[in-house]
Amino acid sequence: MVQVKDMDKRNESPNTDFILLGLFPGMKHVNFLVSAILLIYTVALTTNSILILLIWVDSHLHTPMYFLLSQLALMDMMLISSTVPKMATDFFSGRRNISRVACGTQIFFFLTLGIAESILITLMSYDRYVAICNPLRYALIMSQKVCLQMATISWVGGTLTSLAHTAYTMHFPICGSREISHFLCEVMAILKLACEDVSAYEKAVVTTTIMVLFIPLSFILSSYALIFLAVLRMNSPEGRNKALATCSSHLTVVILYFGPAMLVYMRPSSYHSPKLDEVLFMLGAILTPMMNPLIYSLRNKEVVCALKKVLGRCLTSN
Repeated sequence: MVQVKDMDKRNESPNTDFILLGLFPGMKHVNFLVSAILLIYTVALTTNSILILLIWVDSHLHTPMYFLLSQLALMDMMLISSTVPKMATDFFSGRRNISRVACGTQIFFFLTLGIAESILITLMSYDRYVAICNPLRYALIMSQKVCLQMATISWVGGTLTSLAHTAYTMHFPICGSREISHFLCEVMAILKLACEDVSAYEKAVVTTTIMVLFIPLSFILSSYALIFLAVLRMNSPEGRNKALATCSSHLTVVILYFGPAMLVYMRPSSYHSPKLDEVLFMLGAILTPMMNPLIYSLRNKEVVCALKKVLGRCLTSN
């Protein structure tokens, strides 16, 4: 066994660069897909920036829910920026190589932001629970200090978990082909190239996924079960509709985020296929960051009113 490992180490490729095969290798007219992704990227950066600006300048949006939403918008901007610029650069330049350090960096940021969003979305469900089930104590429970602690827990939790997985993934020696059948560096894709037996670590990845996705999702569903029971007891139809509208936006974001992530990381490795993985990553890492601000703004009267106010000021000053 030791001899086999030594032989694998000797066979490790001297060239440390990986080759990203890009979006759906062999697909005809992939340039249209890349153009669509760049459009999505532009819309995502624009809408998330506008949402953060509105929350910052409008005093009516200085509430716990909107503070947490601004953190989600920031994470979305960084998440989509960790993949799309590199993918587009590779496509237009024809160069598909990525250094080992750059690959590890991309994995680190992608995991950090993905895990941080999972924690933040879970905490946002608690915010909704307190707002609807305990409205009289909402300001006391969801104080500025608590909101800052929630944001800190999300960022630090994502960073530490990502750091551990990135360091362990990148320590494996790579033998033979260094081609990654993906448009980004990703943990499971790197593990497929490793010389050593990674089955034990793959189980650790699944365990982390359960902690990061399944447990938060269970917490979210429990919170919403209590929220819906409280909504059913409301006498005011207007209050009931407002509560359901706010919760429906958050639930839509939950489905968009947790759906693709669970399908990617909670499937057995034997069921993974490069094309399906790319589709799921596109949904979770590219489409969702564009959809989140649209979901929260188009269906939210307070955000729409804030936008009209800012536009009115700009037109008046001009």
